[in-house]
Amino acid sequence: MRVINLDLDNTLIYSYKHDIGDRKMNVEVYQGREISYVTEKTHERLKKIMSRCLVVPTTTRTKEQYERIDLKVGAFRYALVCNGGILLRDGVSDSAWYEESRRLIADCADELRRGEELLRQEPLRKSEVRFIEGLFLFTKCNAPEKVTARLRDSFEGTKVSVLRNGEKIYLVPERLDKGTAIERFCCYIGADEVIAAGDSEFDVPMVERAGIGIVPAGFCGKYGAKGNLEEMKGESIFAEEMLSRIETLVNL
Repeated sequence: MRVINLDLDNTLIYSYKHDIGDRKMNVEVYQGREISYVTEKTHERLKKIMSRCLVVPTTTRTKEQYERIDLKVGAFRYALVCNGGILLRDGVSDSAWYEESRRLIADCADELRRGEELLRQEPLRKSEVRFIEGLFLFTKCNAPEKVTARLRDSFEGTKVSVLRNGEKIYLVPERLDKGTAIERFCCYIGADEVIAAGDSEFDVPMVERAGIGIVPAGFCGKYGAKGNLEEMKGESIFAEEMLSRIETLVNL
């Protein structure tokens, strides 16, 4: 069985802050506002790939954030949310998967408690500290580069990684990564081939462990990623380039 693991934000969908042209479709509404879009080409290519392959959204979004998205391609049978810590099957969380995720990170409990206290005391913090499903910590900060550097010094040599996406800062157990998630899912579903695509630091473990990883131009140099990776040329929107390449790989 072939599985296609796809990150969502800036891999398939783009926020209103990105210029992806006029030929686009709204796929996410939050508090009455349209906030995320896909291009029409992305939509058509995704539908075509889903007709032949098992496509699994693989995202750091929470279940609630994921459920706001409607890509208008029908329901996904499976989705990995919370950085792979939760598996949704037909929209319902798999309790055994979640309990295994909690077991995998049990030895990080003290470090996460310390991280939570440090974030609560952080003077540059600008939003609440959230302990997402008991799996990882999240907040937003001013001067996020400075906060990230300070936290990385504090957690150097531990089993917790400090990751940043814009002003968003995450403290994530090392075993709660997308690479571990796709390996677990391969065993769960009996897959023998995995193609994965992603654009950010969160996606490095996933694309490195996939049979083929598809990433934007400059990704490997930026993150030091290695493996069987294919960087796109950057001649068009990454979502369109990436899905076009997958079509070729699966003979569509």
